[in-house]
Amino acid sequence: MPAGRALDICLKLQTAILEHRLAPGVKLSEDEVGEIYGASRTVVRAALQALAHSGLVTIEKNRGAFVAKPTIREAHEVFQARALIEPAVARLAAESITEDDLSRLHKHLEAEHDALHASDMGRALALSGSFHTEIAEIADHRVFSSMVRSLISRSSLIIALYWKRSDTACESHSHHALLDALKNRDCSAAEEIQKSHIIDLHSGLDLKEKQSFKSSLAEALA
Repeated sequence: MPAGRALDICLKLQTAILEHRLAPGVKLSEDEVGEIYGASRTVVRAALQALAHSGLVTIEKNRGAFVAKPTIREAHEVFQARALIEPAVARLAAESITEDDLSRLHKHLEAEHDALHASDMGRALALSGSFHTEIAEIADHRVFSSMVRSLISRSSLIIALYWKRSDTACESHSHHALLDALKNRDCSAAEEIQKSHIIDLHSGLDLKEKQSFKSSLAEALA
């Protein structure tokens, strides 16, 4: 990750992407981003390169940086990978979860519920994704944790492009059921609930070619 001002811009852009304020395919002009944040092109470039490394941004020669736009094939592969990895992560989390972990997850779900109640769908979706990364952290497996973070970032872009249902991508009842299994240290239930949840998310995608979104950087990053 970059340091200083570049890190600050990187995190702000990352949040805007994960909250779906910056849509897949949107151009991230170094000059415009720099003007919005009062930063030099060199600083902005470092932030964009870090986001490209995490898969949230693509940098094209002679064209610049864009919010990544996952293909239909990538969408399938990401959710197939999640269905293989995250159930095992949930099992590990159920084995090692502490009371402090449970308290943190409970507060996380409260924040997710509050965002849904306030119709702040972007924040609700970002919180839904980070609930999964929190579980990976609790599992205390560095390789799995890194993989889940990457998959969740890509999932956010995929959901922005291909989600077809009227409900939110991760309905809170699925997360509450998983939290109950973790609280009971029921490894098998946690594994099965997580697997069913990921398969259900995959089925909620309308995997057809989509038009790029139009979005104002100034409005999205305000």
